[in-house]
Amino acid sequence: MSSHRKPVASFLIVVALLFALTGFAQATTIYFTVKAGEETTQPITLAVEDRVLIQFKVVGGTVTASALRFSMTFPNATVKDFGESGDFIYRFVCDAEGDCVLRFNNSGSENMQVTLNYEVDHYIFGIPQMLFMVILIVGISLVGVAVFIGLSRKP
Repeated sequence: MSSHRKPVASFLIVVALLFALTGFAQATTIYFTVKAGEETTQPITLAVEDRVLIQFKVVGGTVTASALRFSMTFPNATVKDFGESGDFIYRFVCDAEGDCVLRFNNSGSENMQVTLNYEVDHYIFGIPQMLFMVILIVGISLVGVAVFIGLSRKP
C-alpha cells in the first residue's frame, strides 16, 4: 500500500497547485449606470509590470449624446484625461503598484449605461504569469518523477 502513496501524493500536490494558481489572471466585465450630472469611479488594483487592457462602450443615451468624459488616475498619481468617448480601448503597462482609478463623468442630462471590460495580465520575470506557472508545475512534476524513479527498487 505504501508504494502507491508517493505517486498519489505527487498527483494531489500538482492538482492543488493548478487550482491555486489559476486565479492570478483577472478579466472582468461590469455593467453600470452613470447618472446625469454625476461621476462614477471604478478602481483596479495593479502590480508593477501588469499589462492592462481597458475597453468600455456607452450603451444608453441618444445618438447625439452617447459619450462620457473619461479619465484615469494611474498608481503613480498621474492623471490622464481622454476627453469624451462612447467607445474606448486603451492598453498600457503599469509602472507602479497600487490602484488605477477609472473616472466616468456624465455631464449630460440623460443617464448612460456603460459596459466596462478590463483585463489584467500579470508578468513574472518578464514572462506571462500563466506561462510561468505552467513551466513551474512541469518542472516540479519532472523533479517528482525523477525522485520517484530514483527511489524505486531496482529488480
